[in-house]
Formats: sequence, C-alpha cells, structure tokens
Amino acid sequence: MPVEYVKKGHVAIITMNRPEARNAINGEMAATMEAALDQMESDPEVWVGILTAVGKAFCAGADLKEISAGNGGALSTKKGGFAGIAKRERTKPLIAAITGSALAGGTEIALSCDMIVAADDTNFGLPEVKRSLVAGAGGLFRLPRQIGKAVALEAILTGDPLSSQRAYELGMVNKVVPEADVMAEAEKLAGRITANAPLAVAASRAVAISATAKTDEELWKDSGVAFASIINTEDYKEGPKAFIEKRAPVWKGK
Repeated sequence: MPVEYVKKGHVAIITMNRPEARNAINGEMAATMEAALDQMESDPEVWVGILTAVGKAFCAGADLKEISAGNGGALSTKKGGFAGIAKRERTKPLIAAITGSALAGGTEIALSCDMIVAADDTNFGLPEVKRSLVAGAGGLFRLPRQIGKAVALEAILTGDPLSSQRAYELGMVNKVVPEADVMAEAEKLAGRITANAPLAVAASRAVAISATAKTDEELWKDSGVAFASIINTEDYKEGPKAFIEKRAPVWKGK
C-alpha cells in the first residue's frame, strides 16, 4: 500500500510509502491517504495521528508523470482535496513527522497537519513559480498564516527553500531534531496530547484552528459551544475527581 496505517495505543501512525518516487502523490496515494484518515477519525480508541514517510523525501508533491499523462484530477479526492488531506476536515490532531525534503505539495501536506516535528536537514518550500506553476493545495494562504506575510511572500515568489530551523524560528515547526530522533519526538508529542481528555482536546482544537479566520465574537460563541459539548461526558466528571483523589485520570473518551 502506498499509504500504510498502524495503530499504536491511542495513536494512529500513517506512513507514505512510495520512496521510489520520493513519495510523489498519485491517484492511489491520494485514495489510500483518505482511507487512512477515515480510519483514524472513525476509531474512538485513536486520539492523535502522526503522518510520516519512508525514504529520502517526505513528499516531492504531485507526481508530474501523472499530470503529464492527463491524470491530474486523480491526485485529489472529493473529501480531502490534494493527496486526500489538503482540504480534509478532521476532529483529531495530526502531527507531521518529517525527514528529508518536503517541497511543493510536500510543504502543503505538512501545512495541512496541526503540528510539525522536522529533521534538522529538512527543507520546506513552494518552488512552483520556478516551473511556471501555482501552488494550489493551500500553501499560498497557509504559509503566510504560519510564518507571516513578508517572509512567506519571499518564499513563494522566489521559490527558494526554507530550512527547518528557520521554519521553527518563524513558528511553523514545533521541534527540530536530528533525523534519527524525529519519530521518537513526534511520538513523545503525541503522548503528551493523549495524556489529556480526548473530547476536550478535540473541542479545544476546533476553536483554536479557527482563530485567524473568525471574529472574536464568533470565537467566543464557539468557545462556549465547545465547553457545553463536554459537560455531560464521563471524562468531564473524571478530571476533577482524579485531581481530588490525587491520581492520574482514566479517560474514556465519552
């Protein structure tokens, strides 16, 4: 399978596995990515996902051979958009664990995730203008939101790469570590999230990801709805009870 799915405790590990093509996205990859995200979202025992890849590149973007053969439409799915992920609506956090380069559509896939752990030699970038192309999978508006308009415009209009360290300094990347440590760091981050109540995490994420797209008035309302959504759950009772009893909470996700 070009995209593999493994469950590890409360974490789903989704792996792009087409290293011979630098994990460039073709129709089969887009379809299996969507299926993996469907599986993650539908499993109540999975609370967080990690997206990673096999090989020397995280993802080289769209498979140009597919595009030249007239199969460009297959690189997107109805639910997820490009690669089955760029437009995908999710309720669960997704961490990108990136080794190798993540250029063009690879950067756009990374920006589709909620958090990024990257190797110290990873490069991001949207080099489409160098080939008279336009980045069409969200990078042109997600990158400015992540790193600021001025620096994003420089990256977009020159097509020049952005190092993982620079991306970290600008707030796009959560952690930069040696390549050998990327997956362990991503799992450590996932573990810090799964230590918390999953319904509260999902409700909090839903508000936070809208922070730059909605007004304060809308976000106040959303915050109230998020809080109201958990007050009748078992976990809402478990949190204070565990605190009073001086023990670790046992979350049920319901």
